[in-house]
Amino acid sequence: MSKHIKSLRLPDLTLFTVSAILLLDTLAAAAAVGVSSIFWWLFLGLIFFLPFGLISAEMGTSYPEQGGVYAWVRNAFGKRWGSRISWAYWVNTALWNPAIFILFAGVFKQLFAPDLSLAWQIGMGIALSWVAVVINIMTLNIGKWVPNLGAILKIVIFAALIIGGLVHVQNEGMANEINLSTIAPNWSSSLEYIPAIIYGMLGFELMSSSSEEMENPARDIPKAILISGLIILAFYSLGTFAVLAAVPVADVNLVEGLVDTLNMLFGGSSLGAAFVMVLGVAALYTFFSNGVTWAMGCNRSMAEAAIDGELPKIFAKEHERFGTPVGAAIAMGVVSTVVLLLYGLMASSNEDLFWSLFSFSAVIFLLTYIGMMLSFLKLRRDDADTVRPFKVPGGPFVARLLAYLCLAVIVLAIVLFIYVPEEGMQWPVLIGTIVTMLLGEVLVRVAESQGERA
Repeated sequence: MSKHIKSLRLPDLTLFTVSAILLLDTLAAAAAVGVSSIFWWLFLGLIFFLPFGLISAEMGTSYPEQGGVYAWVRNAFGKRWGSRISWAYWVNTALWNPAIFILFAGVFKQLFAPDLSLAWQIGMGIALSWVAVVINIMTLNIGKWVPNLGAILKIVIFAALIIGGLVHVQNEGMANEINLSTIAPNWSSSLEYIPAIIYGMLGFELMSSSSEEMENPARDIPKAILISGLIILAFYSLGTFAVLAAVPVADVNLVEGLVDTLNMLFGGSSLGAAFVMVLGVAALYTFFSNGVTWAMGCNRSMAEAAIDGELPKIFAKEHERFGTPVGAAIAMGVVSTVVLLLYGLMASSNEDLFWSLFSFSAVIFLLTYIGMMLSFLKLRRDDADTVRPFKVPGGPFVARLLAYLCLAVIVLAIVLFIYVPEEGMQWPVLIGTIVTMLLGEVLVRVAESQGERA
């Protein structure tokens, strides 16, 4: 009998997905593209975000197994490939969480401690990593409130940005000119940050990592994807407009851009300054909840791979009462701590540190979705008899077309993270990705040796 407690309902799944995908740091990266980022949100929303959501809904309802994307790839290509994908999924979060916690520290510095050194910011990131570990060990009946509240606060912050942006345009005019000419895509300035927009659309599948903790996945997953998808795309598009309404593109900072924008929109009076402080504190919480949300899903995928004997036994350890992934959570805390310490020695600023961590982890993360799309295609062909409570509409041809379209976008994002036009090959990103995936191969072999000795 499963130890997992069924505590996730439709509102939980919707808020969990909003918490996972709607990211304030992605908003700043998108605004850095310039006015053409509005075009990219809408265009990529049509050719990638919508197909990705439909495919995630079909996979989540057809294969409602704990571990989500790991289980899907395992069913399609076997345990070893499932474990490779699970490793990429998990280690991305272990590398990305330090980036998001550095973002937390950068905004904290702006709000409360202008002289806070990078060393103290790194120390803050380490502390947050271990608080996230503790929350991951709690039952989802309790832990789910961290992403739920984070999603609600994100909606409040995005709504404030949008309203403030519209008022600013009416009173002060636009900081950046927006018309058909400027919205049209400018390849020379867009290519560096387009991958961040694509990255900001990923995560519909994350809720399925906790399938055995859902009350009714067949009923709730498609509805959660539809509702959260509409919220996410609307807020991303309108939120980007708001940032561009207040801040010249040249002044957008990937770490401090949010507070800069809030100050321009609301900080003209003592009451406005207090409002900025409240929104800033709310933003700090959302950064933390981002890390917790992704850790919850990825630790469960990692644990399932280890339980199947395809990754070392340490990742398989679960809480005796809650069934939560204790081993994977603690391992993630260790990796995040080491990464923060190592990158902290090399980075000259919090923005450099954030982007280095983000780019490196993003490539590994995107590899997961290649496996997911290929699994969708294979299972559609070879496992047609499985009941699919939700199917991508349009028949087999449309399903294949949408999957290949998603694959093309994902591959483009990987290439642009590794090779940046006008800058050239990003060797640390490429070498780090190769080394990390080779380490995953070592862990698979360790698990096999453990199985042989058992």
